[in-house]
Amino acid sequence: MTETNAVNGANMRQLIDADLQDTLDEEIEMELDDHRLQQIEGATPGLDAKEGMDRQHYFKELLRLQGELVKLQDWVLHHKLKVVVIFEGRDSAGKGGVIKRITQRLNPRVCRIAALPAPSERERTQWYFQRYVSHLPAGGEIVLFDRSWYNRSGVERVMGFATDDQVEEFFNSVPEFERMLVRSGIILVKYWFSITDEEQQFRFLMRIHDPLKQWKLSPMDVQSRARWEQYTKAKEDMLHRTHIAEAPWWVVEAVDKKRARLNCIAHLLTQVPYGDVTHPAVTLPDRIHDPAYAREQIPEQMFVPKVY
Repeated sequence: MTETNAVNGANMRQLIDADLQDTLDEEIEMELDDHRLQQIEGATPGLDAKEGMDRQHYFKELLRLQGELVKLQDWVLHHKLKVVVIFEGRDSAGKGGVIKRITQRLNPRVCRIAALPAPSERERTQWYFQRYVSHLPAGGEIVLFDRSWYNRSGVERVMGFATDDQVEEFFNSVPEFERMLVRSGIILVKYWFSITDEEQQFRFLMRIHDPLKQWKLSPMDVQSRARWEQYTKAKEDMLHRTHIAEAPWWVVEAVDKKRARLNCIAHLLTQVPYGDVTHPAVTLPDRIHDPAYAREQIPEQMFVPKVY
């Protein structure tokens, strides 16, 4: 009996180790993008590889922070908090990368992403904030805005999709709009991801030469590259006019992707006070066996071919 228990224990340990390895591999699969791009022929002529942080340390810290995000999620759900996190920045600044790492271990019913497309003809006739309001959280929810109502002070302003009067009205309205959200009980956190001119050039070249990422480079992105200085002026104006006590801006230095992800997640955890939530112990019930049940055979042609 003791020998059988030892064997079962060893088998269980192997299953646990395999599951933990799979968890780590999931993150490594995402990280492969950063390293694979370096090997694409001709992708970065004349650019030396940048010195990054130790990968082992990065993975260790990321998994630790993601464990804290799970605790934060439990706290938000248990106390019916409403959390909105806004991610803004230039194209290719790394907003999507940190959003992926935040949501990677979380329940999508609790933490969801709002990434709105260009407004429809009908939406253009609505109150500007109207289409964003429908995505705000209910109690027990976290919403991550991958770009937000600040489109008006950025791309819409620089590309001429909004008039000067519309932009001025936005700046007059947005502080009161955000104060109203905070008064309603929403925790509002705003991040601006900051990269250099040279770094954006580098990342755009990567996208041009990478077949798996070319879809990320839209004609609008190309135009934004040409208008670097206009976007800089628009950003400076936005930060100056919408940095309010109730919802301040936080700038993430994002040239180093790994450090930017860790720094942003670590900071986010400080913006929502949370603690441990006690859960009742879970006990699996005994499996019910029906001796009269005979399992049917599934036809062979219904199985996915074993290519691997």
